[in-house]
Amino acid sequence: MECTIDWHGPDGMLFVARTGTGHVTAMDGAPDGGGNNLAPRPMEMLLTGAGGCAAYDVVLILKRGRHAVSHCQAKLEAERATTDPKVFTKIHFAFTVTGKNLPQAAVERAVQLSHEKYCSASAMLAKTAEITHSVTIQEG
Repeated sequence: MECTIDWHGPDGMLFVARTGTGHVTAMDGAPDGGGNNLAPRPMEMLLTGAGGCAAYDVVLILKRGRHAVSHCQAKLEAERATTDPKVFTKIHFAFTVTGKNLPQAAVERAVQLSHEKYCSASAMLAKTAEITHSVTIQEG
């Protein structure tokens, strides 16, 4: 896996990343840090990656279990240390999973498997952050 990050200065802190698979994304900073607020912060991207990784796992596990899942949302709320490096210290993953007759136990198991076995992003973040989860199931 690889990526290239280019600074698009000299005015501001806009960075454009190109992944090894050819995808492009941007990151920027807040105005008080020299940025222009044109894109997510790098730490927001890190949190987003963890949420995407976990949601991907949950959907894949449920689909492989032949459950009729139609939507999955992961909402993450994080706290960071107050001193540098300002690592994440707490992250809560709130999953809302929608589908037809989804068993609570199956959804909770999918979330647990993601956390304990499959999601490498949250596994790395768990080295500094307390990771918690909640699950809401909606019919649909």
